[in-house]
Amino acid sequence: MEFIADFHIHSKYSRATSREMDIKHLAQWAKLKGITLMGTGDFTHHLWLEELKHSLEDCGNGLFKYAGIYFMLTAEISSIYSKGNRGYRIHNLIFAPSFAAADKINQALLNRGANLSSDGRPIVGIPAAELARIVFDIDEKCMVIPGHIWTPWFSLFGSMSGFDKIEDCFEDQSSKIFALETGLSSDPAMNWRLSALDRFTLISNSDSHSPQKIGREANVFNCELDYDTIRQVLRTKDRSKFLYTIEFFPEEGKYHFDGHRLCGVRLSPQETAKQAGRCPKCGKSVTVGVLSRVEKLADRPEGFKPANAIPYKNLIPFDEIIASAKGLAKAAVSVERDYQLYLSKFGTEFDILLKASPEELNKNLPPKVAAGVLLARQGKVNIIPGYDGEYGTVSVFAESQAVKSEEQLKLF
Repeated sequence: MEFIADFHIHSKYSRATSREMDIKHLAQWAKLKGITLMGTGDFTHHLWLEELKHSLEDCGNGLFKYAGIYFMLTAEISSIYSKGNRGYRIHNLIFAPSFAAADKINQALLNRGANLSSDGRPIVGIPAAELARIVFDIDEKCMVIPGHIWTPWFSLFGSMSGFDKIEDCFEDQSSKIFALETGLSSDPAMNWRLSALDRFTLISNSDSHSPQKIGREANVFNCELDYDTIRQVLRTKDRSKFLYTIEFFPEEGKYHFDGHRLCGVRLSPQETAKQAGRCPKCGKSVTVGVLSRVEKLADRPEGFKPANAIPYKNLIPFDEIIASAKGLAKAAVSVERDYQLYLSKFGTEFDILLKASPEELNKNLPPKVAAGVLLARQGKVNIIPGYDGEYGTVSVFAESQAVKSEEQLKLF
């Protein structure tokens, strides 16, 4: 069966997350979005794990179910440690096939002095290679997938905190790593420029801290809904069963360009080189973003596509399209009202963004909103790249063109 999966989220027990990041609201929003399979996130937190055990029905195949939505046990762990007289900060996603495996992982981390109760995404002083060894020794069916691998401060290839080679990070465990998460600030095409990544399956997830943002990046499969099958599809990079990923336009990610947020300075890689890596306003070092980091490590030209690459589609969340058409902030009450109204006509957000024909869109949406969906599908968007922790803006209508009056949108 074809389904959409979002594996990387956080619960209400992680810092800076919505109080509605619980099973009930996750299931509600998954139905609105059109997502079939969700990661639980945060199984390392004891309170969240107890809620999961109480709320989820065990399907007997490594997946769990609540109100028609499937869940897979996942967590994100932040490893902060020193190696070779240099500090590293690496985030890894852990996938577990059972509560028993999750319990053993948690106990092993506690035995090594980890504080698992302070945050849903715990910080441990365990090197990434040792963390992988712990997890795989507990259950070889577990998956360790480096998270948002290009983020400057906390990732495998981070310009401020990471490595240049996967093998330097995971050492003798490298062969057991078979998938990587691209993160919001990069898309697969950027990763295709590194021949060293050809063997890995690239996945995309929302890393959501609020239920409304689940699915902003996701994965589309056509296979059986069970843990072993999904793991095998990822391990073998099966293009017949892993159909494509759903991506942000990477410029919208908050670390795509270089820059210095305090000075309001946004720089392309070429501009950073001209400034010798310094902020032109204050002279301090800029935060080197994802695009520059890819340029530094790439051994292929822009536009190269490996033969075994999994396709992808760049999309703009539907509420952002509505807001752009109306000339309003996406948090506006009328944007939320219209979002719910339009979903009632189509079924789910992904039905609108991915499946509805132009005729269906024009019949059931205001002309400007329908045009926005089609422009986003074609990649005809207006872009201001994100930098140094500031999200970029990607819209289908330039601000000067946006319709300011809601009355102008009431055309049906």
